[in-house]
Amino acid sequence: MGNSMLGKTAAITGAASGIGLECARILIEEGAQVVLIDRAKDRLHALCEELGEQACPLVVDLLDGPQVSGMLPRIEALVGPLDVFHANAGAYIGGAAAEGDPDQWDRMLNLNINAAFRSVRAVLPSMIERKTGDVIFTSSIAGVVPVVWEPIYTASKFAVQAFVHSTRRQVSEHGVRMGAVLPGPVVTALLDDWPKQKMEEALANGSLMQPREVAEAVLFMLTRPRGVVIRDLVILPNSVDL
Repeated sequence: MGNSMLGKTAAITGAASGIGLECARILIEEGAQVVLIDRAKDRLHALCEELGEQACPLVVDLLDGPQVSGMLPRIEALVGPLDVFHANAGAYIGGAAAEGDPDQWDRMLNLNINAAFRSVRAVLPSMIERKTGDVIFTSSIAGVVPVVWEPIYTASKFAVQAFVHSTRRQVSEHGVRMGAVLPGPVVTALLDDWPKQKMEEALANGSLMQPREVAEAVLFMLTRPRGVVIRDLVILPNSVDL
């Protein structure tokens, strides 16, 4: 265990699995108190038991606007003033736009865009008042390179990038940093709807990363000197040609 985050508090959405869980794990290893936010109550509580006393579960349905808008007092009741907020939760839909289900698109867009932006709105005023804080988004390489097989997901991540770039400039004068980690394909539940053959090929040729590798990138972003911000950190498997 290190101490690069000793005395810090953090909250991470979508923390019951994948990138969110690994980010929680690495911040705890580095000394932070971490609130794991997810709707999966039983799994969340089991994970926090495993992670120890530095981990606190907070059950929130991110598609319920009032729950999201009101979550900061619940976070602060667990760990006190918040130093780091990681808007990580998201969903994935690939496939041809002409063949997609718009109802499924709506749910994904609400989670990837509306819920993420609303959650950041919930925590920013406190950080601005305290003149310090970090906001990290889990974006995607699809937010800067349009990916032909996932147009709706790509559009959601372009929206995230626009929000990060514009809001970062608003809050920087208040001592608040904002940035995005933009991974390529990662072994998470988001890829569950990938065709089986595509998944097998990706695993075989090394074109998928593990969530821990993304978590290490997030830790790097958070541990830069306060006068430095990592606006975008793109992390790709070496075999991905983008």
